[in-house]
Amino acid sequence: MRIGSPSSSSSSSGCSRFWSSALRSKRLMSPAEKAARESSDLGLSRRLGVLDLVLLGIGASIGAGIFVVTGTVARDAGPGVTISFILAGASCVINALCYAELATRFPAVVGGAYLYAYTAFNELTAFLVFGQLMLDYHIGAASIARSLASYLINILELFPVFKDNIPKWIGHGEDIGDVLSINVLAPILLVLLTFILCRGVQESSVVNSLMTVTKIIIVIIVIFAGAFEVDVSNWSPFAPNGLKAIFTGATVVFFAYVGFDAVANSAEESKRPQRDLPIGIIGSLLICIALYIGVCLVITGMVPYNLLGEDAPLAEAFSSKGLKFVSILISVGAVAGLTTTLLVGLYVQSRLYLGLGRDGLLPLVFAKVHSKYHTPVHSQIWVGLVASVLAGLFNVHVLSHILSVGTLTGYSVVSACVVVLRWKDKTNSQVSSSAEREGIICLIAVALCGFASGLLYRYDASFIFLILALVIAVGASAALVFRQNTLMVVCVKYTKRRGNLKVYADAPGFSCPGVPLLPNICIFFNMFLFAQLHHEAWVRFVILCVVMVGVYAIYGQYHANPSAEENVYQRALEEEAL
Repeated sequence: MRIGSPSSSSSSSGCSRFWSSALRSKRLMSPAEKAARESSDLGLSRRLGVLDLVLLGIGASIGAGIFVVTGTVARDAGPGVTISFILAGASCVINALCYAELATRFPAVVGGAYLYAYTAFNELTAFLVFGQLMLDYHIGAASIARSLASYLINILELFPVFKDNIPKWIGHGEDIGDVLSINVLAPILLVLLTFILCRGVQESSVVNSLMTVTKIIIVIIVIFAGAFEVDVSNWSPFAPNGLKAIFTGATVVFFAYVGFDAVANSAEESKRPQRDLPIGIIGSLLICIALYIGVCLVITGMVPYNLLGEDAPLAEAFSSKGLKFVSILISVGAVAGLTTTLLVGLYVQSRLYLGLGRDGLLPLVFAKVHSKYHTPVHSQIWVGLVASVLAGLFNVHVLSHILSVGTLTGYSVVSACVVVLRWKDKTNSQVSSSAEREGIICLIAVALCGFASGLLYRYDASFIFLILALVIAVGASAALVFRQNTLMVVCVKYTKRRGNLKVYADAPGFSCPGVPLLPNICIFFNMFLFAQLHHEAWVRFVILCVVMVGVYAIYGQYHANPSAEENVYQRALEEEAL
């Protein structure tokens, strides 16, 4: 017994240390600290205005998909694809409202969903969110780079001198087995964009703005040119395959809006973050919704939905009307769209790495900011290097079915963070830990019901079970509202005796309406979509969580210091200056 005691004690101590580290969280900054950070000359350069932020969100959201996904979904949903985009857009607007509130709560700090989870929940949850997001970003960047390279080669092949004379390994990809695929142009494009991003946020913003404006102009030209070819009889029947096809279409096109959250990661580089970030997030999304609806109406009005092509439906629709010049414009627009999507994706990744480097969850090198360009050069180079290796050597398109896990995870966690941060301001919290646990259990119940509803819908289970899941979700939401109101009453009684203390502080800056009901709707629908993903995506989620817990146990828990963000940041700057 005496021999085994030290080992048992050591194991218990190790577990205790792990959980004490995993469950710690980052405190909310006081208004004075927030003002001091915003007025500091250290760190990233504040050069992004409201127009830059709007174009940043549009650039991240609208890629080549606007010219493809609209037609492919219309083959199943018919003209009702317009309703699919409206429903998906409405869901994204609610998610955007949650992001907008948190962006104004943390207007001076990078990190996005990772930072919000770190503050509202705990260190381990934030690290897991980062892992899921980062895998999506890395694979997505490599996949977009290969698509961009392929589109550029297609444009070159329009000229007779290049047609059929460009080897596959240059831009289209030369497959070697099932995994390896050589592509030379994709890494070159990534290196070029990484160089632009390293030079400064102003330079990269100019490139993004020019490409995004070009893309928007082309989309508007496509809509107006197609409007004169519309035959309204093609819109009847409006929903040939019923409402289910429209709802299924909404789950597919939801991902066409993904990207507006990139604006939240530019908080530290925005000139007036508390005012401009909500405008950038919501404004960019509303513009995207309008453009998607316009393209949907045009493509389904020009050609009967059942005659739309699969690979390039919009281009084929215009070619069938004798408007081949529009098809060329669509190719140019696709290049512009992919370029901005890739540029913003690389930008967001580097800012996430910067946030983790500051907090010690990753090596300090990721926290360094260049003294001249005011960009996280080391993080940016690392992100570009990973994407270049993946894009140059591997057929990452085959991994597309395991993407979107990080996006849906991030959106769900952000929605939950809105609710949790309404409970507590960690500088003067009066909400008991038991009440907080009850609220988190309700949020988890909503998420599980959303996932269960998605599975039931996917596999055509009995409608009764779907109603049951919805009832449980509504009950959990009602319990959350009731519990919140109860605590507010207790708080009012308490403040009469103890002074001006508050359990639920109003959100500073922009405030998401309908809390906690709107965030709960977000969580439910996001998890509903999670259930629609390929089963390999679920396996990827579990495996990556296990891997990230292992990385945290080996490195993160020993180096993280959630209260030392400013110190880590300033040391990195001093080292860079040396």
